Amino acid sequence: MKLAPVNIKNRRATFDFELVDTFTAGIVLTGTEIKSIRLGKASLVDTFCFFSRQELWVKNMHIAEYFYGSYNNHTARRDRKLLLNKKELKKLERATKETGFTIVPVRMFISDKGLAKVVIATGKGKKQYDKRESLREKDDKRDMDRMFKK
Repeated sequence: MKLAPVNIKNRRATFDFELVDTFTAGIVLTGTEIKSIRLGKASLVDTFCFFSRQELWVKNMHIAEYFYGSYNNHTARRDRKLLLNKKELKKLERATKETGFTIVPVRMFISDKGLAKVVIATGKGKKQYDKRESLREKDDKRDMDRMFKK
């Protein structure tokens, strides 16, 4: 039985933040967590990244408990460590020192080698009028596509 490719997105991130720079990071997981991710039972809603002792951690990532997991099952919303090289970590830390910038997980996927990866981005929070403008652009694009398809 071949499972569908895992591609979990955080659609709120592109709406709430103006994404500047992206990085692909590995993630430290337990056995039952990777099994749940392979089944697509994860969510990136309301997640964010933070630094603790020169290490990058992701907070509020929801990975559902594995159905067949026994007493070894994981907690759904624990903090998980992200794996990046030192150069990338320093660049991210410098970016978060600037006011208004934050690190947001954008997408989670399983790599060709079978490892769970998270695409993170540095983003600057949008104001309310920026959000309205992006919705207006999206509607205009949809209307243009409708016109040309006819």
